Amino acid sequence: METTKVTAERIKEYLESGKRFDGRKPDEFREISIETGVSKNAEGSVRVKIGKTDVIAGVKMEVSEPYPDSPDKGNLVVSAELLPMSSSRYEAGPPKIEAIELARVTDRIVRESKFIDMEELCITKGEKVWTVYIDIYSINADGNLLDAAGLAAIAALRIAKMPKYDKKEEKIIRGEFTDKNIPLKKETPISITIYKIGNSLIVDPNIEEEDVSEARITIGFCDGKISSMQKGDPKEISIEEMTSALDITKKLWKKIADKLEEELEKAK
Repeated sequence: METTKVTAERIKEYLESGKRFDGRKPDEFREISIETGVSKNAEGSVRVKIGKTDVIAGVKMEVSEPYPDSPDKGNLVVSAELLPMSSSRYEAGPPKIEAIELARVTDRIVRESKFIDMEELCITKGEKVWTVYIDIYSINADGNLLDAAGLAAIAALRIAKMPKYDKKEEKIIRGEFTDKNIPLKKETPISITIYKIGNSLIVDPNIEEEDVSEARITIGFCDGKISSMQKGDPKEISIEEMTSALDITKKLWKKIADKLEEELEKAK
């Protein structure tokens, strides 16, 4: 159900005075929780909840040919499926633009941060490499799927194990793993999406707030530095607003990163 015009106006009025319906500050996230090992068939899988928003991410490894322009590097493929059960707004069938964009933004968070050491995924240069598949599924869509999906993808990569590979037979031994994780860089990327509503900037909107947002920008941070950036929605973001968005991201990324570490440590 779409947000009504009356609700939209009230959201804007509240934000003008620095308030939100649920009592949060404009730069405050809802409660974040991470559950690991939700799929027995994935090399790594997690369920991430941000408030009532709920997503699952799974990592699967396959052996493939490398791309011609990177013969000594592994491949990365990210896909997203917005399940009808997660929202009445989504329908079964081929991926719609929202799912395609969700996958694209998540791909950029992982790829542009160089989080995966792609050279370590080379088996035989120019012939065989590991391909990392990240699949994202929405379970409940109550706003800010972008940050939930990004966090889920990173968390799933953090816990994913490398499957055993028989070089002689040239096949993966399913169900058996090495003692190694997927080769990752030390610094963990975190994405935070800033939404513009009227003259206000907020993070982690619920679905009603997301409906009335006029512009958004997803900023990937890694080791305190910007690693990726992608704008969405039609309205422009001024230089002053962009500066404020960066300040908010700098303030929050470490908190989200610490929360990720805390949740993964609890899951051990």
